Amino acid sequence: MAEQILFEKQGSVGIIKLNKPPVNSYDHDFFVAFGQYIDKVRFDDSVKVVIVTSALDGIFSAGADIRMLKGSTPDYKAMFCLNCQETLTKMESTPKVFIAALNGTCVGGGLEIAVATDLRFAAKDPAGKFKLGLPEVTLGVLPGTGGTQRLPRLIGKSRAIDLMITGRLISPDEALQWGLVDRVWPVNEFWAKTMEYANQLASGPTRAISLIKRSVQEGIEISLTAGLALERELQNRLFVTKDAQEGLGAFVEKRKPQFKGE
Repeated sequence: MAEQILFEKQGSVGIIKLNKPPVNSYDHDFFVAFGQYIDKVRFDDSVKVVIVTSALDGIFSAGADIRMLKGSTPDYKAMFCLNCQETLTKMESTPKVFIAALNGTCVGGGLEIAVATDLRFAAKDPAGKFKLGLPEVTLGVLPGTGGTQRLPRLIGKSRAIDLMITGRLISPDEALQWGLVDRVWPVNEFWAKTMEYANQLASGPTRAISLIKRSVQEGIEISLTAGLALERELQNRLFVTKDAQEGLGAFVEKRKPQFKGE
C-alpha cells in the first residue's frame, strides 16, 4: 500500500504531501504519519519553510474518513479528535512557517488542517469547481479538529458561525475576500507561485521569521501587556544574531542584505 504521507525537500523548503486516494480522507494512521513528518521538519535545520499540499489532482482533503467514524465507538472517536487536535497544535507551535498549498477542494477536516498552518494559498480552476468549507453540520456534528476555534480567530466570529451552521462551500475568490486564504492563483501557475513565495522566505532572515511566528502565535492568546513583554524578549534575542547585524549594516550601507539564517 502506498504511503499516506509523502515528503520531499526542494532546497530549504520541505514539502509534506497528503496521499490517500481518492480524496485524502484521513484516519488515525494518517494523522500519526502526518505528525511524524511535522517532527521530521522540526528537527531538520536545513528545512526553513514547510509546504503542506496534496499529491492528488483537484483535491487537498475532504477531511476525516466518515466510514471510520461511523464504525468506531464514541470513546475511539473522542481520542481520534484529541490526537488530531494535538497534532495540528504541534504544527502551529513549530517555529517554522507552514504554508497550506490548496491545489483543489478543501473541506471539513481538510480545511481544519489548513487553518492550523500559518498561510493558505489556493488554486482556482477555470471551471470553478474548487471549493472550501466546513460542512460537518450536515452530518449532525461540529468541526472537531480545531475548526470552531481557529476559524473565528481567522475570519471573525459571525462569518465563521455562518459558514459552519450552514455548511455551505465557498470559492477560492470568496475565501480570499474573507481572509480565509492569503493568495489565489490560477491552477496552471499555482505551484510555481507557491514555491517562489516559499523560496523567498527560506532565503531570508529565517531566525527573525521564526520568532515573528512565535510572537504572534503565543502573544495573541495572552494579555497585551504579556504579549509586549514576549515581543521585547524575542526582539532582544534577535538583536545579537548575525542576520540582525547584517540587516542593519546593509541598510546603513545602502546595499542588499545577505542573510544566512544565523
